[in-house]
Amino acid sequence: MQRQIKIPRSLLPAIAAATLALAAAAAELPAADAGAPAALAAGLVGPEQKTYQAVVDRAAAFLASRQAQDGSLSAGAGIGPTALAMLALLQNGRTAADPQVAKGLAWLEGFVQKDGGIYKPGSFITNYETCVAVVCFQKANRQGRYDKILRQADAFLRGIQIDEKKGKDKSDPAFGGVGYGAKSRPDLSNTAFTVEALAACGAGPNDAAIQRALIFVSRCQNLEGPDNTTPYASKVNDGGLYYSCTPGRQDKDRQTPNGGLRSEGSMTYSGLKSMIYAGLTRDDPRVQAAIGWIRKFYDLRSNPGLGGAGLYYYYHTFAKALDALGAGQIEDAKGVKHDWRRELVEELAERQQPNGSWVNPDNRWLEGDPNLVTAYALLALSYCQPKAAK
Repeated sequence: MQRQIKIPRSLLPAIAAATLALAAAAAELPAADAGAPAALAAGLVGPEQKTYQAVVDRAAAFLASRQAQDGSLSAGAGIGPTALAMLALLQNGRTAADPQVAKGLAWLEGFVQKDGGIYKPGSFITNYETCVAVVCFQKANRQGRYDKILRQADAFLRGIQIDEKKGKDKSDPAFGGVGYGAKSRPDLSNTAFTVEALAACGAGPNDAAIQRALIFVSRCQNLEGPDNTTPYASKVNDGGLYYSCTPGRQDKDRQTPNGGLRSEGSMTYSGLKSMIYAGLTRDDPRVQAAIGWIRKFYDLRSNPGLGGAGLYYYYHTFAKALDALGAGQIEDAKGVKHDWRRELVEELAERQQPNGSWVNPDNRWLEGDPNLVTAYALLALSYCQPKAAK
């Protein structure tokens, strides 16, 4: 049985337009080769159901074995791993009534703060934690159980965004962006999380906060033009996206020799997803440029631009962005067609540990934690079930 994805009604026109545009382009692609899986011959794209389910079941069993008595996972790292793990289970067929999920949700509820945020007291990543908790609660919401939490969190997230109320106008590179917390510099990753959380709370493409975020997202794209007049766009200009248009000293490893900012796989997919949520369609130059970069640097062995760093975060954003775009297959710059769902499942199956988990040898961004990484992988898998070929 295919997973039902709940998308706010206000997002449907934009996503439908993007899907139709991609379908039109796909009609011009060459037919699949003779070695394609039987699923393609049957008019489907994606992995074989048995293969997919086996990988998912082993991952879910691992998370169950790692859940503490209070419902948390890796609580020392904040509420993020637990929120992502519960969301991953929900997106792979569990319900809010499932004992494991119910216990995790109850633990998360204990971190709802008076200001509307959902975070661990003293956390410096209040925006990030609130965003992942919001998407989790929205997925679990039935009969209005979490309506109040979502409404208050929506107001909290809007209050963090950098805008005129914070003394920044549209000419400022930071405008529209969001960082880890209210006092953090903005970055594309947190801005993308915020866009997704606001959409989960019901915001549509024309929502003022999402349109402000689009301004920031556009300034994080290596695409010289009216939407990005920062000094970085012209130095790379390859259509990909980078971490922040307000770089600091900590970003030296992200810079190119000529002073530009290197495009990265995880950020390009995060940016593309945010563009879709903001109502952009395939005919927009920003979307075209991002897809062009994806075709040129299509890769499942590494996070393009970062190697092994953030690999499982990359898998998650890769799958969610391509699913939101409605992409059945991706043709790379060499003309090779990729059934990305099948290829991603095969890659994850190969990397899965005997105990059902995943772990990244590169510990950057906490990806040495198997609980967090398994949640990322399980989230990526939730977008990989076989679908009708377009």
